Amino acid sequence: MAVTINTEDQAAEGQYIRYLDQIHPKIQASDQRLKEKLLESGLRPAGFETPLRKMQAEASIYHSENLPLLSEERKMASEYNKIIGAQTISWEGEELTLQQLRRVFQTDDRRIRQRAWRLASGRQLADREKINQLWGRMLSLRIQLAQNTGLPDYRAYRWQQMLRLDYTPEDCILFQQAIEQVVVPAASRLYEKHRQRLGVESLRPWDLDQDLYPLDLPPLPPYGATDELPAKAEAVFARVDVQLSQQFHTLREQNLLDLDNRKGKAPGAYCTAFPVAKQPFLFMNAVGLSSDVRTILHESGHAFHNFERFNLPYFQQRLPGLEFAEVASMAMELLASPFLAEEPQAFYSPANARCFRLQLLEHILFFWPYMAVVDAFQHWVYTHSDLAKNPAYCDAKWFELWQRFLPGVDWSGLEEQAMSGWHRKQHIHRYPFYYVEYGMAQLGAVQIWRNALRDPQDALARYRQALRLGGTASLPELYQTAGARFVFDRGTLDEAVRLLEQSIHQLETES
Repeated sequence: MAVTINTEDQAAEGQYIRYLDQIHPKIQASDQRLKEKLLESGLRPAGFETPLRKMQAEASIYHSENLPLLSEERKMASEYNKIIGAQTISWEGEELTLQQLRRVFQTDDRRIRQRAWRLASGRQLADREKINQLWGRMLSLRIQLAQNTGLPDYRAYRWQQMLRLDYTPEDCILFQQAIEQVVVPAASRLYEKHRQRLGVESLRPWDLDQDLYPLDLPPLPPYGATDELPAKAEAVFARVDVQLSQQFHTLREQNLLDLDNRKGKAPGAYCTAFPVAKQPFLFMNAVGLSSDVRTILHESGHAFHNFERFNLPYFQQRLPGLEFAEVASMAMELLASPFLAEEPQAFYSPANARCFRLQLLEHILFFWPYMAVVDAFQHWVYTHSDLAKNPAYCDAKWFELWQRFLPGVDWSGLEEQAMSGWHRKQHIHRYPFYYVEYGMAQLGAVQIWRNALRDPQDALARYRQALRLGGTASLPELYQTAGARFVFDRGTLDEAVRLLEQSIHQLETES
């Protein structure tokens, strides 16, 4: 954690490397011996059916030669963080991180946005060779991990390592196809709406924020100084459920929040946990924009999940699939967003809160196609590893997928920036294959939100009951408990898209 809080902290980096070299492999070896002992005993404790399935999958891919490779992989992820964390530009005499530069994009002066975008993309392209070299090492290491276990490719290895026991790679590909058929047309309609609002011939990259969502101009006003974020978030959670606000207050009171962006801080946001203390820790990069509000709602959903699952007696029971962990966070965005305008400690006026909710629903439709690009790219990489060793082929594949799933934005003359987009998606480098979970979870979250529109109290109760199950149930069982279905077919996606589009229309007519 310390190496993400400050990627320039050499003492923390040294401690982390010593942990990876000297302690982590021994922990994994001991853990394997304990797994084998339990699995061979024939014991089947109550509430352990799903954990035992996961333990069997983990034990089957264990290989002692992989222990130093797994430690090395984590070091490479830290290298990636350092490259990204060091990216800054000079803007009007001030050194800004690329995250801080996002504030500049709130201007309605398109020429300023274009200048800022070109500065940022130029700084990112300056690290292209560094990332390409690191990528080659990462890919070779991951191929070796799979070879050591006798599996056909890294995708097969990673599937078991990530404990994906309830769906297959083919299911993911079908999900991608459903997104192309159902969501891409809906997202294209939204892109066209935003193009008309901006009054431009075509949407260009500087007409979107760094998360690739069209800019809403004029933008939502700042919610206040970033140090106001925790108090306002706690007030929102109190309106959703008193216990949630009490849990968030614990994070504030015990200094379990690191929210502000700064130079040297790793990119992104996450919620990790301290299993001995049974406490979550929330990390993000706030700069005063509405996206910060969405992020803190999201990561707090993970924190609430952690508080609930820590009540289970054994740590093996506390490990839900990532596919449901993201339901906890994405559903909280939707469950909490209706309360952003209520006093005291309101984030926004009623009109601006309505705009926030409108953006949130639109972002879901914009996100699914982008998720499909990231997921499809990784399926290609790890089933075509000989080609993927050459970054030029990765560039070409990324650009092909980009054009297929995101046709609403004009990147003409900016092909180099577009095709290197895979450099800037940290999951590809640090957490391979961890991205489709967001798409699956978003579909689950929309179903929970649908239930909340009908009966808010029942939907919240079912949501929290599913959180309490931790990792004691399968993914279909977790979704069912929460009031959703773990399916990714065209029909289910079409139902979700229609609800989103109808709700967007309703919010627009209220304004």
